[in-house]
Amino acid sequence: MSMIRDLRAAVRPSLRPSLRKTPTTYTNYDPTRDHSASSAVVDCAVYRDGRRIDDRACLTPRGAMAQVRESGGFAWIGLHEPTEAEFAGIAAEFGLHPLAVEDAVHAHQRPKLERYDDTLFTVFKTIHYVEHAELTATSEVVETGEVMCFTGPDFVITVRHGGQGSLRNLRHRLQGEPELLAKGPSAVLHALADHVVDGYIGVADAVELDIDQLEIDVFSPAAKGSKRGTDTGRIYQLKREVLEFKRAVTPLLRPMQLLSERPMRLVDPDIQKYFRDVADHLARVQEQVVGFDELLNSILQANLAQATVAQNEDMRKITSWAAIVAVPTAVCGVYGMNFDHMPELHWKYGYPMVLGGIAVICFAIHRTLKRNGWL
Repeated sequence: MSMIRDLRAAVRPSLRPSLRKTPTTYTNYDPTRDHSASSAVVDCAVYRDGRRIDDRACLTPRGAMAQVRESGGFAWIGLHEPTEAEFAGIAAEFGLHPLAVEDAVHAHQRPKLERYDDTLFTVFKTIHYVEHAELTATSEVVETGEVMCFTGPDFVITVRHGGQGSLRNLRHRLQGEPELLAKGPSAVLHALADHVVDGYIGVADAVELDIDQLEIDVFSPAAKGSKRGTDTGRIYQLKREVLEFKRAVTPLLRPMQLLSERPMRLVDPDIQKYFRDVADHLARVQEQVVGFDELLNSILQANLAQATVAQNEDMRKITSWAAIVAVPTAVCGVYGMNFDHMPELHWKYGYPMVLGGIAVICFAIHRTLKRNGWL
């Protein structure tokens, strides 16, 4: 075993450069050019004392930071799916860590909270419920997106991925609460977290209705017009969507607990109290989603058990009819033998007697099987 460990230790360093991505660097950044004015910027503003500063100089990230350094306040810059080239100037202007920038550009990250020097980097998964007239085996129930948030002493940068989860309404709502926005960048981080978790609550309520309808369809076969066995695909599809929901909710619980419990220099103490409420709501949603997953497991098992019972009933019916048909088959087989000396062959009432006997025996077997629930 020690030889294997030594061999692994010798091989791993040689593999790391080829397996791990090289962090994005910005050594070619030209300070004489405003790279920060990228097409990915959907909104850029400076807030001072909770009020938005209406100044054309604040319309670019560089201009916004110049205003902040000169007169105070903080800048809030919103981007949508920036490329590396579009984000390079902003990253250099605000001194963002290359690893966090790489995560923000390429997306598909797990919800998390990381600290790089004087910057908090938070990743949220946004969830949108997809309306559908009827749940099918191919229905898309939830649609996911991502929002990354860089929170510094005097700036907030939000990076959004996906067609859902616009932050325009959130920004307008915060601008209507200047006393809260005056708390600084941590107020925006809290509002973003609260906005995302509130979305989770609405999606959880909608998914619960889908599960309730699925339960009705599975346990009330007479109420549906579909053929037996078609529910398995619907259950499995909904379970996959719930699993995607679970991947968005569960990893976020620990970051929200850290923001609500651990003192952080970048988070205002008054705002930290509000994170407790967000963490509490998130914990409730997480319990709901885990319950959905377990309930769907039970529904799937019940549906499979119903299918097994139905197959057994079919086999009993087939066996019952085979037993009934076996009587005339056996009698006809006996009288089909070609022997000269068979007592009933020359009897005048032999033919109707045999037919009557077959009918009586088959009727008796049918009644017995019917009484026992086999037919």
